[in-house]
Amino acid sequence: MRRRSVVAILPGSSRMRFFARGLAALMFCSIISTVHAATVEQPRAFGHVIGDVLTQRILLAQDGNVAMPSTGRVGIWFERRNPRIEHDARGRSWLSIDYQITNAPQTLTTIMLPSLSLMVPGGSALQVPEWPVSVSPLTPQTAFSTGDLQALLPDRQARAPATAPLRKQMTSAMGLLALTLLAWIGWWRWRNRRDAERLPFARAWNEMQREKTSGKDASAYGWLCLHRALNETAGQVVHGGTLAPLLAKAPYLQPLQSQLERFYQHSSERFFASSETSAPDTQFSLRDLSRTLYRAERKQG
Repeated sequence: MRRRSVVAILPGSSRMRFFARGLAALMFCSIISTVHAATVEQPRAFGHVIGDVLTQRILLAQDGNVAMPSTGRVGIWFERRNPRIEHDARGRSWLSIDYQITNAPQTLTTIMLPSLSLMVPGGSALQVPEWPVSVSPLTPQTAFSTGDLQALLPDRQARAPATAPLRKQMTSAMGLLALTLLAWIGWWRWRNRRDAERLPFARAWNEMQREKTSGKDASAYGWLCLHRALNETAGQVVHGGTLAPLLAKAPYLQPLQSQLERFYQHSSERFFASSETSAPDTQFSLRDLSRTLYRAERKQG
């Protein structure tokens, strides 16, 4: 009886996986051979706060030719600024990279400067490892609870405005206002008294003001007062047929000629006509005429 020999037969998929692993191993070896650890001058590792700038210096080859890293925000802690090439006293080239801390922790915290791979001519790379630094808050998280160093302070009361000067100014202003009003009232009464002494129609109007009867039923005294004012203004006795001398001496009365004619007509009927033949004119007002003559006289004088 023939016995079968045991032969390990690799299926097709297993062969492919074996081949891929071998290729990856070769590539990894080639990469390891082209990546070099960079010579780095790291910044101080402690005593940093928000806003500090940390400078990292990387030694380059003699020509100093290297692909510059990108700038901008790097994680939540750093912002990378524009890198620059510097030369030391021995002529060596250094790549200087500034990192600014852009965040503030609540407590003392360790953060990491990011690692970096710099491509250099020839296909090799310089590997910069991470670098730990400590960063602390600017102020403690809790207040000291002494004096004014409390977590919350009470509202500060607004200073009350000084009202004494305001009261003094208001009192002065009210006093000046009262004096002004008193002076105006005194001047107004003095002017009326002066007009009553100097102007005939003003004197007649003041006498008319003292009468208790209404304007359309004035007493005989009111008619006599207005007659005396007209005679004094004309410088002679005036009646209905002799208005011309009055209007010539007082031209400001010319617009009131028709009213004066009605006045003399009603005066004649009142004093000389019989009560049976005279019919009172309800539209005529002695007070209104006296006030109109007084205003015209005051404007003229």
